[in-house]
Amino acid sequence: MGGTINPGWVVDNLGRIGELLLEHIWLSALAVGIGLVISMALSLAIRSRPRLYGPIVGLTGTLYAVPSLALFALLTPITGLGTVLTAEIALVSYTLLILTRNIVEGLRAVPADAVEAATGMGYTPAQRLLRVELPLALPVIIAGLRIATVTTIGLVTVTALIGIGGLGYLIVTVGIYRASFGMTQALTGIVLAVGLAILADLALLWLQRALTPWARRQAAT
Repeated sequence: MGGTINPGWVVDNLGRIGELLLEHIWLSALAVGIGLVISMALSLAIRSRPRLYGPIVGLTGTLYAVPSLALFALLTPITGLGTVLTAEIALVSYTLLILTRNIVEGLRAVPADAVEAATGMGYTPAQRLLRVELPLALPVIIAGLRIATVTTIGLVTVTALIGIGGLGYLIVTVGIYRASFGMTQALTGIVLAVGLAILADLALLWLQRALTPWARRQAAT
């Protein structure tokens, strides 16, 4: 029956479920990685020319506000139905506002005396950015990365609607349109997607604490 839970289906389809899980991870990681690179470039441009902040945030905010299904519909005639490119353009666009704002705010929050001290020690602008400003901005940057990652993992489930797999295949395609074991398949996709988001968030939190031990010491004092 479609409304019953059948653990046997999960056992029988572990191989396929594993493939979909790996695809989900890959699609999510690719989108967040590309989004981080683009957002870093946009943030550094804003850092050099503060007047760009409004236009860039306005553009990325507009992309973030477009519903995912509408964005897929706009992209499909250009990039094709069921292509990774279509999925990734949409997924990356939703990371840009979150990541850019957090990177900019993180850099702005760096204490001025730390920047002045680095300049006084003879650091070049690039050295100051890499050795002083970015490390001090890491807590805010990783906080944005956590939000973007969890958001992307959730959005990847929607890509099943355009023919790209991931766990959304279990939730959207099989779970809805096939009566046999439908509830089991949909629930499996939902549980794994939520679990993946939680694990990714915890991993990034651990990374933040590992890279910024000084922040923990400051919080303890």
